[in-house]
Amino acid sequence: MWDPAQYGVYGDERARPFTELVARLGPVEPRHVADLGCGSGELTATLARRWPRAVVEALDSSPEMIDAARAHAIPGRLGFRVGDVAAWRPERPVDLIVSNAVLQWVPGHLDLLPRWIDALAPGGRLAFQVPGNFGAPSHVLLRELCRSPRWRDRLAGTVRDDPVLDPAGYLDRLARLGCSVDAWETTYMQVLTGDDPVLEWVKGTALRPVLSALPPDEAGEFLAAYRDRLRDAYPARPYGTVFPFRRVFVIAARHAP
Repeated sequence: MWDPAQYGVYGDERARPFTELVARLGPVEPRHVADLGCGSGELTATLARRWPRAVVEALDSSPEMIDAARAHAIPGRLGFRVGDVAAWRPERPVDLIVSNAVLQWVPGHLDLLPRWIDALAPGGRLAFQVPGNFGAPSHVLLRELCRSPRWRDRLAGTVRDDPVLDPAGYLDRLARLGCSVDAWETTYMQVLTGDDPVLEWVKGTALRPVLSALPPDEAGEFLAAYRDRLRDAYPARPYGTVFPFRRVFVIAARHAP
């Protein structure tokens, strides 16, 4: 389902939330790091550079993404494998779990949080970020089109309404597990360039289940209809197309005994 090249379009913009999440961790020195949902590996490689004494375990459910990620592997220090984050179990406690733009794809991901906290060593941290823009025109229009008479028989269940919590919701969940929690949100006013840039952005993420469910000719028909709606919602300006992009960030620290 995943296309590393398409996901890499606007790669700098996609990397910014990850970079800011990791920067918020401050002066920690983890020795065992897990990146759950590592994608094509470029961002995971920055963790190995940031903490040169750490061993970084990375996994993703997409074989295509892992094939691309293995170009960044470092024997004995940074490894990539295909795996389901919902089934992940570490061989020993880890100091840091990072999960970047993944949990929105995992049904019932709230049930993973207690298990991931239990997987941390005392004082370890869980750091994740998820998109918070499911109420934005890009996603509302996509859901409406999927549920329209033309497409609902095949696509009505492919796009979820709002699969994530707000920062307060995650703070409450994780604080009840005994963690110290730093939760916040940011809306990036991204200026995208090129033809139909919001469509190109969404092709790399939210559109993947839709495109996987349709044959090429029907996918083209769907994209044309969606493109026209996006052009109205996100008009091109002389300097580019403004795409507000809300992200939800969480860092939870497990208390040491």
